[in-house]
Amino acid sequence: MNRIVGLKVITLDEVDSTNEYARRIAPGVPEGTVVVAKRQTAGRGRKGRSWASPEGGLWLSVILKPPRVDGRIVFVGALAVTDTLADFGIDSGIKWPNDVWVGGRKIAGFLTEGKAGEYAVLGIGLNVNNPIPKELEGSATAMVNFIGRPLPLERVRERLLFHLDGWYRVFKGRPELMMAKVRERTFILGRTVRVIEDSDELVGRALDVLDDGSLLLDVNGELRRVLYGDVSLRFF
Repeated sequence: MNRIVGLKVITLDEVDSTNEYARRIAPGVPEGTVVVAKRQTAGRGRKGRSWASPEGGLWLSVILKPPRVDGRIVFVGALAVTDTLADFGIDSGIKWPNDVWVGGRKIAGFLTEGKAGEYAVLGIGLNVNNPIPKELEGSATAMVNFIGRPLPLERVRERLLFHLDGWYRVFKGRPELMMAKVRERTFILGRTVRVIEDSDELVGRALDVLDDGSLLLDVNGELRRVLYGDVSLRFF
């Protein structure tokens, strides 16, 4: 079976944002092209939030060209990261919609962008050996903190690309199977959460992640479906 993700890898010492670089080259490169940078000067997460990207972390973007650009592509990244962490003996979980947490702290985040009908860019930031900014020490962590020694970044990248390739194939062929695994690994289910979308706020118990990627909430006995998008989710 021919590999899709990682057949072509562009490695940069420094870039503003791997997602921005990937978007600039997406129309002219093969599907599965990966852009990796040692550091980003303008790394960002959702809603334009900055993402600290010093040397030592894994900062990359994958250019995908599925028949239909679908927001659920973000879960390809989430599942690949949880599998990669497991390869190194680290137990993790998905915090819907676009983070992976370990031990109550964020270790990875995802940002999907693209052009409808043409391509999707899946950006992944995984804290590996990089130091965590002091102001984020209570809410973020890195793989090195669990392993106790620096990890070979190339080996982490190799495992991540392997799992990205596998889950992207599942996404294209049997997305319902991918979503079943997302459901299994989403640790917020059963917990009371606050979901903030623009000026709207919902507080309820997270019941399920549906096959379309949305979150099902029980809000005072009423079932509410929250679409994947520009939402913030907080715990009580």
